[in-house]
Amino acid sequence: MHAFDLPLHEQRRQLDAQRVSSQDLADICIARAAASQDINAWASFNPQALRDAAREADRRIAAGERLPLLGIPIALKDNIEAINLPCGAGTTALAGQMPQADSEVVTRLKAAGALIAGKLGMHELAMGISSHNAVTGTVRNPWDRRRIPGGSSGGSGAAVAAHLVPAALGTDTGGSIRIPAALCGVTGFRPTVGRVSNVGIAPISGTRDTAGPLAPTAADCALLDAVLTGAPIMPTRIDLKGVRIGIPRAAFWNDLEPGVQKACEDALGALSKAGVEWVEVELPRLTDLCAAASFPIVLHEFVRDMGIYLRERKRGVTLDALIADVASPDVRHIVGPLLGDGAIAPAVYRSALTARAELQAVYARAFETSQVQALAFPTTPRTAAFVGEDETVELNGVQVPTFSAFIRHTDPGSTASLPGISLPAGLSNGLPVGLALDGPIGSDRQLLAIAEAVQAALPAAPATPIPT
Repeated sequence: MHAFDLPLHEQRRQLDAQRVSSQDLADICIARAAASQDINAWASFNPQALRDAAREADRRIAAGERLPLLGIPIALKDNIEAINLPCGAGTTALAGQMPQADSEVVTRLKAAGALIAGKLGMHELAMGISSHNAVTGTVRNPWDRRRIPGGSSGGSGAAVAAHLVPAALGTDTGGSIRIPAALCGVTGFRPTVGRVSNVGIAPISGTRDTAGPLAPTAADCALLDAVLTGAPIMPTRIDLKGVRIGIPRAAFWNDLEPGVQKACEDALGALSKAGVEWVEVELPRLTDLCAAASFPIVLHEFVRDMGIYLRERKRGVTLDALIADVASPDVRHIVGPLLGDGAIAPAVYRSALTARAELQAVYARAFETSQVQALAFPTTPRTAAFVGEDETVELNGVQVPTFSAFIRHTDPGSTASLPGISLPAGLSNGLPVGLALDGPIGSDRQLLAIAEAVQAALPAAPATPIPT
């Protein structure tokens, strides 16, 4: 196995020992980008710029410089600004436009030595779960090109799963990191809102948006989280014996695709053998509170926050023009009415914030009274849908709305600003299944430690073949 396909900490060791060069990693990234165009993961990719950055990284390594990500390619979702790469957010009005500055997360990645490998495809304006994009084309799932990779960070999930890049950043408002991680068979971590800067990222909702990593393992995500937040870079592994994890069965374990149910129940069985103590947890009024808070907050704040972003980051387009040029039918249906009769009234928005506070209290009481460190549940109720199933998808013989089906389990924790992670849990009919863990607000490093131990206790996750 080439160093490119090893965990980030092992890549670091091999680079520092000069057993592999950053130019080697860049060359593999470039070759695989050319060989995998059918996945359509890349929104923009500059091979020469990547080679030049790798050459400079090798010079720094040879001179004795040591940084956590020095010489390692990391890719970005296309709503994250990086100098010399377009930041299109998957939408017509911003397509091909160069930002004037790096986002804060890119500044931190570069300070840690990372090579910015390129930009990755996404659902238009990050407003969906399929990455079926009428502007940039459909990102496809590496496990089955006929299927979606999830969204909105679909390119990030697909690129990591297809071994096109060692790791990537996505953004998550209602599940947009963890859904692609689950459907593509990789690990995706959503931090507590506010731990990672949103400066220089095209927004949906300041209350709910956060950037976060997608990578093969929880340990890789922990390293990237440390870089993005300034947390200490140190081993996070813990012993699972005696760790108490909640099972919210009524909220998250009903009406699952049978293969998803089996894969996740098998994972619970393996974790029981590792010493995890399972606790049944109730989350009263969860569905009603999430419904009252989720979309009103997003739709109100999109108008406010996107307008501010376009002005402050000097993106050269007005909010009216941005919305007028939306091409994907599902996104146009959401944002088209927001500047007119479909605007969320201030009173509705205030009521939604109250419901969100009550939702946060429900979670806080559940963690406290049950004395659990995390909640475990299937990341999505079913595996990846076919491309084009934008309106409805089958779940246990019934046609259900596609968007709400896939965010059903990730949206409540997102609305409450909880940290969450999706881990590969096996396959259902040859497609990846994700097991999710949510933790209390601010428990990110503990959740990552639990996730790393959980991943070590589970059978090795199947992966797509490594390109040769």
